[in-house]
Amino acid sequence: MSECKKELKIAVRNLVEFVLRTGDIDSSFGGSNRAAEGTRLHKKIQKAQGKEYSSEVFLKTTIEFDDFFLTVEGRADGVINEDGCFTIDEIKTTAVPLESIDEFYNPLHWAQAKCYAYIQAVNENLDNIKVRLTYCHLDTEEIKYLVEEFSFAQLKQFFDELVEKYHVWARLAFDWQIKRDSSIKDLVFPFEKYRKGQRKLAVAVYKTITEGKKLYVKAPTGIGKTISTLFPAVKAMGEGHTSKIFYLTAKTITGGVAKEAFAKMREKGLLLKTVTLTAKEKICFMEKSACKPEKCEFARGHFDRVNEAIMDILTREDEIKREVIEQYAKEHRVCPFEFALDLTLWADAIICDYNYVFDPKVYLKRFFSDAGGDYTFLVDEAHNLVDRAREMFSAQLSKKEFLKLKKAMKEESPKISKTLNKLNTFMLTMKKLCADNDYYVSKEEQSEIYLLLRRLIGECEEYLAEKAKSGVENEDLLQLYFDVLMYIKISELYDDRYVTFVEKSDNDVIIKLFCLDPSHLLSEALKRGKAAVFFSATLLPLDYFKEILGGGPDDYTMYLNSPFEVNNRCLMIADRISTRYQDRDKSCNEVVQCIKSTVQAKKGNYIAFFPSYQYMNMIYELVEKECSDIRVYVQSASMAEKEREDFLEHFKADPEETVLGFCVLGGIFSEGIDLKDDRLIGAIIVGVGLPQICYERNIIRDYYRNKNRLGFEYSYMYPGMNKVMQAAGRVIRSEDDKGVILLIDDRFTNPSYLALFPNEWFPYVRVAGSNISENIKKFWNGHGG
Repeated sequence: MSECKKELKIAVRNLVEFVLRTGDIDSSFGGSNRAAEGTRLHKKIQKAQGKEYSSEVFLKTTIEFDDFFLTVEGRADGVINEDGCFTIDEIKTTAVPLESIDEFYNPLHWAQAKCYAYIQAVNENLDNIKVRLTYCHLDTEEIKYLVEEFSFAQLKQFFDELVEKYHVWARLAFDWQIKRDSSIKDLVFPFEKYRKGQRKLAVAVYKTITEGKKLYVKAPTGIGKTISTLFPAVKAMGEGHTSKIFYLTAKTITGGVAKEAFAKMREKGLLLKTVTLTAKEKICFMEKSACKPEKCEFARGHFDRVNEAIMDILTREDEIKREVIEQYAKEHRVCPFEFALDLTLWADAIICDYNYVFDPKVYLKRFFSDAGGDYTFLVDEAHNLVDRAREMFSAQLSKKEFLKLKKAMKEESPKISKTLNKLNTFMLTMKKLCADNDYYVSKEEQSEIYLLLRRLIGECEEYLAEKAKSGVENEDLLQLYFDVLMYIKISELYDDRYVTFVEKSDNDVIIKLFCLDPSHLLSEALKRGKAAVFFSATLLPLDYFKEILGGGPDDYTMYLNSPFEVNNRCLMIADRISTRYQDRDKSCNEVVQCIKSTVQAKKGNYIAFFPSYQYMNMIYELVEKECSDIRVYVQSASMAEKEREDFLEHFKADPEETVLGFCVLGGIFSEGIDLKDDRLIGAIIVGVGLPQICYERNIIRDYYRNKNRLGFEYSYMYPGMNKVMQAAGRVIRSEDDKGVILLIDDRFTNPSYLALFPNEWFPYVRVAGSNISENIKKFWNGHGG
């Protein structure tokens, strides 16, 4: 292959689906959501074949155009070689009765297999080759074969026509990449100078990408983490080290920071296409998301119009965010969510939630279903991924739902009702295992439930598919069906990093496949890309996060110090007060006096953070009585977006009176908010942030106690201190910010906690209620305030 020509790649499946798709989006129930079962049967069928059968055969061919190459590649499910007579095997699992499947059932299945057959014929210099479609029923495991023989000339004509239709798109991608790479070559850092530590981070990110490693970075607020990761990633892309950048976030607000960073680079001449993904329920044009042609005009005929919409937006837009996607989707009458997913194939960078890379339910299979690619994952606020990963890799079922639907389905479907009754009985057996406790834990799976769940899946599919024909829906049964599918899917991942956890309450029993240690599954997910950078202001201890977020011994860690002047903050520790649960009644007056002394020392805006709503409300009632001259606003348990905005509006610049917010550690106001300048001049943190003691946390503790003797640290201490650091980080957001941080708890000066302090927390001042005000006034006098 000539070195001077650029190579473009496309997967066989993506090529076929993109060029040949037509018609409607139709999510009417059809049993197409059983990926875990399908994977299991795929492997089972492959293993049952003879010695002449090779499974998962990688095939590729390259087509030369005037100034670029197009490589079409993928993995054939099977290649059969019987004394030089070849057959391509394409395996499809289905819930459709096999008697309904004939050679006209799905043209895309034939097209995919014929592409593999063509490539194999080229590689082996064959005049003829057979194609076999192997359909396996998900419930009965009965198999039906459709076999057809093709000449090389037939396959070449088919493949050439397919590639010819795709040529205009390949040309679009090639021309864009030439312009993009030229702009990247000329791109300079979009700020006048690097901040302290910023260049060091950028160099480390570039090195990580070029070497295909993982990097875990404690990068403090103010260093410019986003531009320091995106700029070197873009530079690496221009040099061919990575083909796509995924900027992964836990919250929408951090995605906005990435968009701002790309905008800054565009001001310096960068040409780069970015797509921001928005959750389906947020971007859907319908009041209630229903992807059915009879209910949604955007689903009806979507595939007939979507390629034209893609061409339109790609030739006119570079920053493809939610509003832009909605505008073009309305113009072309296509589903905005599916449209956005298609656009990711053409984007240079994708800004999206963690789920799209890591979650086994929703990750972007168009990129990751085969071996992945040379992608770069930039994981923002990476401390959030630990609990999110546990949630993604766990699944649970409820006895209450089995019982409710057992009664509801008694007349509708006695067969389903009977299976639900057996599941309800099984859950009662689980309840007995709890004995006098409220929970039961086992390292082993309760595998007898799987037979009942698989039976329920089959019965639900038959019932729901029949009802769908007449336009009737049973949303409760459909939701249970999906919950059961997810439970089965997660069961495929079950190993010694899991436990089966049963919890009983007065009116329910929950059975949960609980992922205690997500490190292995995250490590496997990261293989979908080439390199990954995890960064956060509170990624401490680094070794803990490196281990639990899937790092290996050859991966990198980096600790960067704050670029801000340490004298701009006053860190105090009131370490004569216990905020432990059993001591709260006795120490509440001391806590109140500490808060009072802090906020009365200087007029301004403050937030006090508490480990729970109950504790927060208890202190709030006392502060209200003692501090009538201060405006106090309290976070409520479930605040809508407008209520959150209203809450933050109370923290105005240059306030005329003191404002005190009461918030919970780990909540919506303890991270991700940016109250710069004097919109926040103080944070009071009550307690060391330990997660509430519960069965699940204790199970995690016991697991790590056995694994590395750090059970309490991994389960309680490290997550707690992370919340404390996040809350404290609200105060100093820029080099001009100044403020005070008061930590209230006797544990903060314990050596094990001091060891977790970031460098910028030293030196600190130990205080009692009597000298807090004195220290604060001294601090502000030193800053002319």
